[in-house]
Amino acid sequence: MLDNQLDWCQPCYADAPVTPIDEDAVQAIHDASMTILENLGVLFLNDAALSIFESQGCQVEWDSKRVRMDRAWVMEQVAKAPSHITVTPRNPDRTLIFGGRYFNFGQVASPPNVMDLDQGRRIGVRADFQNFLKLAQSYNCIHFSCGYPVEPMDLHPSIRHLDGLFDKLTLTDKVVHAYSLGTERIEDAMEMLRIAAGLTHEAFDAQPRMFTNINSTSPLKHDWPMLDGAMRMAARNQMVVVSPFTLAGAMAPVTLAGALALQNAEGLAAIALLQAVRAGAPVMYGAFTSNVDMKTGAPAFGTPEFVRAMQISGQLARFYGLPLRASNANAANALDAQAVWESAFSLQGSCSGGANLIYHAAGWMEGGLSASFEKFIIDCEMLQQIIYTQRPIQVDVSTLAVDAIAEVGPHGHFFGCDHTQQRYRDAFYTPLLSDWRNYETWLDDGGLWAHQRATTQYKTVLEEYVEPPMDPAIREELVDFVDRRKAEGGAATDF
Repeated sequence: MLDNQLDWCQPCYADAPVTPIDEDAVQAIHDASMTILENLGVLFLNDAALSIFESQGCQVEWDSKRVRMDRAWVMEQVAKAPSHITVTPRNPDRTLIFGGRYFNFGQVASPPNVMDLDQGRRIGVRADFQNFLKLAQSYNCIHFSCGYPVEPMDLHPSIRHLDGLFDKLTLTDKVVHAYSLGTERIEDAMEMLRIAAGLTHEAFDAQPRMFTNINSTSPLKHDWPMLDGAMRMAARNQMVVVSPFTLAGAMAPVTLAGALALQNAEGLAAIALLQAVRAGAPVMYGAFTSNVDMKTGAPAFGTPEFVRAMQISGQLARFYGLPLRASNANAANALDAQAVWESAFSLQGSCSGGANLIYHAAGWMEGGLSASFEKFIIDCEMLQQIIYTQRPIQVDVSTLAVDAIAEVGPHGHFFGCDHTQQRYRDAFYTPLLSDWRNYETWLDDGGLWAHQRATTQYKTVLEEYVEPPMDPAIREELVDFVDRRKAEGGAATDF
């Protein structure tokens, strides 16, 4: 079913990023962010983080947990972070680079609900979770696994991370994410990644093998569990993405510049902390600034504001020499034109902004409340075309095809030319889902809409799925670890 998909590769942008604002405007946002950090400060609801800030000479108010930090110190810490990060999963052939012109797509993450044409919208369970992982493994345009593609709500929260990560590590061999939700979950995750890769503790710590994403609680707050997990990841040299959740008009100022200044301040404060934990720790600048619908207060995505926020976030990330995380998001409740146009604009903003890691690239619906199997397939069609578009174009004598142009002669078209017959497979993108036949032929074959064709495709891919190989001894060690941690009670469910 996927014989005609693009080969697995590490894609790179051929196009230069879009820069909506000039250098003076970038500097103005930076200056506003530094003023926020120096004068207003950020709440860090984690005593270990407060101790680190205090040891670094920052102003810490222990009662309120507010931290104010000097801009020179912030920039000194941020400068220690690498501009490129290489993450090596259990299968080294799936190694990814984040930074520069490299970009990577991951599937939808964290919705509690799942939807498809057969059963509609419903609570996600482990079987749905596993099926999304199988799709993510099967599609070469999906480079890594974000958080849970849908929450397996039939698994108790105390052990969900154990079964969920076991499924990720056995059903896929790509780069995986683990949630930074307290001590046990992230420590268990790092140990499971180490076991799956067959590494010693020293080898695991020597280079990034996995990543996590943390969000601030805007405005101006970082909570305990995410900070705890992020600091533990940074201490062991694993990649942390810091993504403030700044929706203009609700958790952030209504103006785009104001919202970005807040995003910048919250993100840099946490990045500086992680560099104080371990100088050179792999961190990424995360952008999730969009806006809300001011009539209802509902989050809105794929808007003009979202597009510009991602592009300007790219300018800010490059200003600090950091890789950029963005997202493919939409707020549609059904798999309709709104879902596709908002996703297309989200991807356009993310990629034209030079994002290196694109979260939720396939399957996101309903503002992140649902994951859709059909939307996953439709998004993968767009991702393939983006990857293909960014391939470098080689202009030489053979591509000009002067002989073919001369050959067309009385035919009046190029269908029958020898050049066309020899070169067309290399010349055009082959769609996975598009149907370009004429209307009558389409009707004769059932007249299936794109979302109906997507249903057929995802079911066929699941039927043809092949689990990636894993050493039986390693799998047994993973099983033993999961069983032991379950017997010990798993992870705390309150903080």
